[in-house]
Amino acid sequence: MNITVTHKLATRLLEAGDQPVSGQQLAEEFGVSRTAIWKHMKELEEMGYEIESVRKKGYRIQKSPDSLEAFLVQSGLKTKRLGSRIEYLEQCASTQIVAHQLAQEGALDGTVVIADLQTEGRGRLMRKWDSAKGQGIWMSIILRPDVPPHKAPQFTLVAAVAIVRAIQSITGLEASIKWPNDILFGNKKATGILTELQSDADGIQALIIGIGVNVNQEREDFDAAVKEIATSLRLESGQAVNRRKLVQEILRYLEIYTEMYIELGFGPLKELWEGHSATIGKAVRARMTRETLEGIAEGITEDGVLQLRTADGKLHGIYSADIELK
Repeated sequence: MNITVTHKLATRLLEAGDQPVSGQQLAEEFGVSRTAIWKHMKELEEMGYEIESVRKKGYRIQKSPDSLEAFLVQSGLKTKRLGSRIEYLEQCASTQIVAHQLAQEGALDGTVVIADLQTEGRGRLMRKWDSAKGQGIWMSIILRPDVPPHKAPQFTLVAAVAIVRAIQSITGLEASIKWPNDILFGNKKATGILTELQSDADGIQALIIGIGVNVNQEREDFDAAVKEIATSLRLESGQAVNRRKLVQEILRYLEIYTEMYIELGFGPLKELWEGHSATIGKAVRARMTRETLEGIAEGITEDGVLQLRTADGKLHGIYSADIELK
């Protein structure tokens, strides 16, 4: 994306927060006339910003548009790595596809791909994920951790904890995690996570973590096929949620917890995950490729494997399955 003076001006005002910045100061900082600053303010208003002109003090932003453009997300982003490069797309088939391509081209650790609309969004097992324009967060994050390939699935669990904490921070809502990759409110799904791997004989080259969050959908926005099993943060909280702030908070927590995992292992995060679990202690049905098991989910191992005890008393390790809460 070409960062224009108008975009830079928006970033400057957003960083100033409630403090007005004088037109003269902005003119000097950007090397343009005060008339040019005024024209840029008008452009920002056309883009959906509400600009307040405070007499003898300057300009400040009262309200910014619900946009996920890179320069807006990066303004106020509290991370060191994640989001240092953001590729924003108004529309794409899938952010996962774009992220895979960028990773193969050498994109750095922490690169983020965000789209306002996905035409071919997908979840686990190639299931379709409805990714309506402007209503959710559809993004993929490229990570290049120095861990062996068998550790890759744990990043799904780490991401789940990060998302639950971010949702709570921004909305106050308490979500739960259904092993391994769904974020729920009650029995309705609001978020899915898809972790994919690029690896060779030397180990992991890149992890691509895809995250889809239903943010501002109303009930009528969901297809009939998922209306009874899907929800959004807006439906749960009763009010619109700022998507940009939620993206920033997800990236912040994801950076904190991935660094914790790499440094300390899964132990500390296992406790956090179990504290938010919708699965542990519940009767579940685990549908796998070759068999289906029913029993009580007793917990997860240090490797993130679900422990399922069947009626005959046997304890089974579930590495990959479609989990149904009974």
